[in-house]
Amino acid sequence: MSDSTIPYRPATTTAAVAARERIEAAALDLFAERAFHEVRLDEIARAARASLQTIYRHYGDKQALLDACVLNWANALAARMTDHLIGIETYKDRLRKVFWVVLDFFEQHPKVARMILGSVYPGAMRYDVTAEQRRLTNLFMEVLAEGRERGILNDQVSEAILLDYFYGVLARLIQMQNLRQQEPPLSQQVNVLFEMLWRAIAKP
Repeated sequence: MSDSTIPYRPATTTAAVAARERIEAAALDLFAERAFHEVRLDEIARAARASLQTIYRHYGDKQALLDACVLNWANALAARMTDHLIGIETYKDRLRKVFWVVLDFFEQHPKVARMILGSVYPGAMRYDVTAEQRRLTNLFMEVLAEGRERGILNDQVSEAILLDYFYGVLARLIQMQNLRQQEPPLSQQVNVLFEMLWRAIAKP
């Protein structure tokens, strides 16, 4: 699946689905190029070959359109991660796989990475996450709690802090990879990168 391939969502009508796909593809292109406040709805409408009325009918406003784009791609990442975690038994390997899946996903979808890093801010999303995303987050929090309880991960801080460390490192790596571009792909350095993170969150 490339950046131009919109993640699957239940269909309503063929025309409505086609319109939403064009709109979200155009929005992705523009949000990846410029910050949220710099992109106008009429630009998105023109790039999508759609009317402003169509965008308002499907989304309501620009923030709702961004939310829809982010949630659809987050669903795609959640589904991929769930698939990759099946059958992995050792604790450390599960965390390594999560780390790799996120790095690999955003390498394959650099526009999505630029959209999220450039336009999504803490607390900006107005809508609840999907059931699949909640399930994934809860699963990962349970994995971190298990690590603390088993004495594998640092138990002097909460699972939430461990999650912040984990995702914070990922976000910074993905952001800088997009800016630098000349370095080897992060997925090719996953072992050394994960070991550095592991030393930070493992129990001393």
